Amino acid sequence: MENRMKRLRQIFAFLSGLLIFFMLLGICFAAHDEEKKPVFDVIRINAAITPPVADYILQSLDAAGKAGADGLIILLDTPGGLDLAMRDIVKGILGARIPVIVYVSPSGARAASAGMIITIAAHVAAMAPGTNIGAAHPVGIGIGGGSDKVMMEKVENDAVAYAVSIARQKGRNVEWVEKAVRKSESIPADEARQTRVVDWVAGDLNALLEMMNDQEVQIQGGVKIIKTKGGILRDRKMNLRQKVLTTLSDPNIAYILLLVGLAGLYFEFAHPGVILPGVIGGISLIMSFFALQTLPVNYAGIALILFGLILFIAEIKVISHGLLSLGGVISLFLGSLLLFDSPEPALRVALKVMIPALIITSSFFIFIVSLVIKAQVRKKHTGIDELIDAEGIALTDIHESGKTFIRGEYWDSWSEHPIEKGEKVRVERVEGMKIKVTKK
Repeated sequence: MENRMKRLRQIFAFLSGLLIFFMLLGICFAAHDEEKKPVFDVIRINAAITPPVADYILQSLDAAGKAGADGLIILLDTPGGLDLAMRDIVKGILGARIPVIVYVSPSGARAASAGMIITIAAHVAAMAPGTNIGAAHPVGIGIGGGSDKVMMEKVENDAVAYAVSIARQKGRNVEWVEKAVRKSESIPADEARQTRVVDWVAGDLNALLEMMNDQEVQIQGGVKIIKTKGGILRDRKMNLRQKVLTTLSDPNIAYILLLVGLAGLYFEFAHPGVILPGVIGGISLIMSFFALQTLPVNYAGIALILFGLILFIAEIKVISHGLLSLGGVISLFLGSLLLFDSPEPALRVALKVMIPALIITSSFFIFIVSLVIKAQVRKKHTGIDELIDAEGIALTDIHESGKTFIRGEYWDSWSEHPIEKGEKVRVERVEGMKIKVTKK
């Protein structure tokens, strides 16, 4: 009986140990499965393609690779942007060691111009319903002429060759891509899917993950099968520097900062010693120059704006009955139109921003000019009366002639009685550009 009980205890201990073993094994497998869940970094681009945006995308791609992410998802909505910034992004995508998924979303978004090239360069290209892609024709700037036509043809052929080579490498519709560049064709999401411009049309990000599960893509270094089941989405946001640069790279912001900077410095020049307008103007001007380095700036535009400022300053010194001020307004307007040398509307100052800004700035300049001129005229008419009985100091010995310093100004002076240098004097009368003084 005792042996039987001992055997039962042994069997119970064995079964308990076996049960604990399988429980621990299950926990380990569950933890292992949890660790193996695919992770995708997600970034959002809702702006023109500029150097700060390119920097954000490339840094995110590098960080995602180093963090062991299974891919980088770019939620894209852009009107286009700078060619050089776009090419930097495409180089980064083509050389990536993890899949890059470009998803044109949300509904109503677009991947136009540079955005189209970035989309077709992705390992997986997708669009949300109600979005469109295309309109990638390069637009030249100039005033007709044979040389302009030849240059435009060169630019167009270069853009076509670049886009077609990417489309061919990614197995996309080469014929349509060429039309998008040459003829600015643009198509909606469903048609883009049917014509093999993009891989998927998905209502949301979760639907896209399901669609591209087990999709095979060619990345740098070999073929990769994308696994998305149970995928974890990890937002990767812009850092403070990238946010500031992206905000400043808006041409409207850069333009307003430039005008505020010039207005502040002009006010300080017209009224020395106020300080605050000069400080604000200096900071705004530096910020605008910082922003302008990320944008396609036309230096003729900057020169015209600065020339306009010079004309307003000249109006203070030379009374032209408003002609110099009129020239300043015209110069500011022309400079504003020429400031950004880009065919992309997103990289130019919007007229609804430019016109009010010009009216306010020009009115401010003219107002300051009028104040200065009024002060000069008032001083001219009332200065003689105000100078009588004013007190000052003899800068030299005075008899037949000498120098005095009165009310912050240097005067040629004379006196009927000798006055020694350093003595206090009083103005008796003004005779043209000379004053008669007496010892106080």
